[in-house]
Amino acid sequence: MKRNSIILKKESTALLIIDLQERILPVIRNYESVLENTVKLIRGFKAMQLPIYFTEQYPKGLGPTSQKILDELSGYTAYQKMTFSCSGAENLFEEFHKKKLTQIVVCGVESHVCVQQTVLDLIANDFQVDLAADAASSRKEIDYTIALDRMRTLGAEITTTESILFELLEVCGTPVFKEVSKIVK
Repeated sequence: MKRNSIILKKESTALLIIDLQERILPVIRNYESVLENTVKLIRGFKAMQLPIYFTEQYPKGLGPTSQKILDELSGYTAYQKMTFSCSGAENLFEEFHKKKLTQIVVCGVESHVCVQQTVLDLIANDFQVDLAADAASSRKEIDYTIALDRMRTLGAEITTTESILFELLEVCGTPVFKEVSKIVK
């Protein structure tokens, strides 16, 4: 039986966390929920041993990544950028190609700026993008809503943290399934 080709596959999927930095988070709508769902994604990806990347936009001005996220990413290094799109974050897109990653799960802030420009550039470079809508946000609701509509219209899959994790798991009853089930509760 065929499965839909857009279903996330472990061997081709990575998580990209965009700019969850200390100085901008307090002005972001529902930022506590964004952080909580991002932590779930990180823990789930780690449980499945999948690659995780994160970026920092102009850290001199916006500060480091939230400590809550850094605590989960011990041993990982941020990709620094001055461009809004992560296409300008060192060799990040090249790294995806080198590792034969074709499906990128995206979360972060702000939905209508860095997230949206990254998603559109990923699509332009032949990646499938799955945006975790519950792990992304903006300062204003209208910016978030319009950005999600635009990204969906232009080819992004808009979904949720839990959907992403269970899609990657594919089956139940395994030790990893049990671990991820605890993470999402």
